[in-house]
Amino acid sequence: MCKDYVYDKDIEQIAKEEQGEALKLQASTSTEVSHQQCSMPGLSEKYPTWETTKPELELLGHNPRRRRITSSFTIGLRGLINLGNTCFMNCIVQALTHTPILRDFFLSDRHRCEMPSPELCLVCEMSSLFRELYSGNPSPHVPYKLLHLVWIHARHLAGYRQQDAHEFLIAALDVLHRHCKGDDAGKAANNPNHCNCIIDQIFTGGLQSDVTCQACHGVSTTIDPCWDISLDLPGSCTSFWPMSPGRESSVNGESHIPGITTLTDCLRRFTRPEHLGSSAKIKCGSCQSYQESTKQLTMNKLPVVACFHFKRFEHSAKQRRKITTYISFPLELDMTPFMASSKESRMNGQLQLPTSSGNDENKYSLFAVVNHQGTLESGHYTSFIRHHKDQWFKCDDAVITKASIKDVLDSEGYLLFYHKQVLEHESEKVKEVNTQAY
Repeated sequence: MCKDYVYDKDIEQIAKEEQGEALKLQASTSTEVSHQQCSMPGLSEKYPTWETTKPELELLGHNPRRRRITSSFTIGLRGLINLGNTCFMNCIVQALTHTPILRDFFLSDRHRCEMPSPELCLVCEMSSLFRELYSGNPSPHVPYKLLHLVWIHARHLAGYRQQDAHEFLIAALDVLHRHCKGDDAGKAANNPNHCNCIIDQIFTGGLQSDVTCQACHGVSTTIDPCWDISLDLPGSCTSFWPMSPGRESSVNGESHIPGITTLTDCLRRFTRPEHLGSSAKIKCGSCQSYQESTKQLTMNKLPVVACFHFKRFEHSAKQRRKITTYISFPLELDMTPFMASSKESRMNGQLQLPTSSGNDENKYSLFAVVNHQGTLESGHYTSFIRHHKDQWFKCDDAVITKASIKDVLDSEGYLLFYHKQVLEHESEKVKEVNTQAY
């Protein structure tokens, strides 16, 4: 890029109008106005947040200028130095920094820290990390401050022992969620059990649990927030529920090959009805007696980013081992069959898929995969990330190399990250398509 200035008289006029409005608001002593104002970094003046008007939206629609992305576009591709068994952290950082909406949030400087000690704020450090990784600097970044803050806020991850990438992901999201509550978006939530911070907006889904009494068929329903879905694998101590013999149809673009388990198979098992047995009787709220029951999990609300965790590390009283079973996963995933609203189409836990699903709101695209090589005692984490459409790269700490789609789909898979293809704006209920051109 030439890094030259571009003058646009329409944008200049908008800037003058907004500056005039800002000066008027600055002079006002209204507490309502002061609540809407925010400080601009490096400036002593106060400016209001920009709320686009209808003429401005029309102007932006007629001038859809975007930075052109080519196959040689490398901004955002930057390695991370391993600080001593910290590959578990590096691979999750690469996945998070290539999450489209999260990237847009941090690169647009949306976070306003209200912590008493900003140097201890993990969100501030993530904001700095995004700027570093998208600065265009090709040399590997040293994430020492991020590691230090993780040790402070998640003490069970402190030290130079090899840690679990999934455990780090959940701990990082939890700390980011807690530190985001000072943001205006986090304060806007009315539900005390679910805030509206950027982490919840992107990663939180609703997992519905239906417990059905076998005597009166009364149903007790609870909905819990979740950041990921952990899936059992064939070969584990828990019995695996395979696909029906002879089924050859394509599901989610996955051609069923005998002997190969798919992500859809794992989701089918996760959402199948489970008989709790006579040793786990519950008191039915309808018939007021202790009865056997069945339990079924489904998705009540889908997150923008769906994270699937394969339970590859098994810890039992008898043994500790890693399950290396290959699981086939697709580039595009339709979650419609696993929604609570689709439960009526299920019969005895068998997945009833429509021939052609028109519900694009439940369709996802793969954008990151975390892999683990080695054993429980000695292993190494790497990740595949989609830089922009059909352009994949392998991140191995400080080394980033180009990868093919085949490399991604043939990998073992430990954590899978999928992004919704269609987003719905809550205030206007306007659907906007994620073009994935990043």
